Amino acid sequence: MIDLYSWPAPNGHKVQILVEELGIPYRLFPIDITSGAQHEASYRAINPNGKIPAIVDHAPLDGGEPITVFETGAIMLYLAEKENRFLPGEPRQRNEVLQWLFWQVGGLGPMMGQAQHFFRYASEPVPYAIARYQNETRRLLKVLDDRLKGREYVCGAYSIADMACFPWVRIHKLTGVALDEFPRVQEWYGRVRNRAAVGRGLDLLRERWVDVTTSDQAKQNLFRTT
Repeated sequence: MIDLYSWPAPNGHKVQILVEELGIPYRLFPIDITSGAQHEASYRAINPNGKIPAIVDHAPLDGGEPITVFETGAIMLYLAEKENRFLPGEPRQRNEVLQWLFWQVGGLGPMMGQAQHFFRYASEPVPYAIARYQNETRRLLKVLDDRLKGREYVCGAYSIADMACFPWVRIHKLTGVALDEFPRVQEWYGRVRNRAAVGRGLDLLRERWVDVTTSDQAKQNLFRTT
């Protein structure tokens, strides 16, 4: 049994989609990041970084004590390896999937997150920051668009790389960047979105979503530095 600690946000959606794609048993525990639940000591014991998501695997392959995993790249790699799905076993193909998974973790997610922050959440406009992160978002989307030339999915077959990228591309409007310039990304987005498990993953906790722009308290809880 997997305990999944999550919230309806792009990083949470990545793992929510994966557990639905895998069809494994899990228990979902909402961590309301708009009310500050991620900062509570009980959750920090699971994820010392105080972010979502995190998992606790109560049935690890070695049969030992439960394993706790935080950071989405590590979680997705852990579950894909454990279930032997959505991550190729052939070394070259595996290497490709891992490169694009970490490309998302280190680039697409953080840059789109910053673009969203300065475009939508900042208390006052910072033109340099908005331009900086929107331009980097466009550059990364162009990288993805080029990668998808002749491919249905990021690494040919559907994988954790697609599941990692999809929730961030999904929020492109919240960054102020349109997908009009990236037709292959648009087509790929539709293919991924039409998967039943993706829909189920996105629906998890949907009713708990909070529009952070309407709440100063939610902003404080999300963006506090301690």
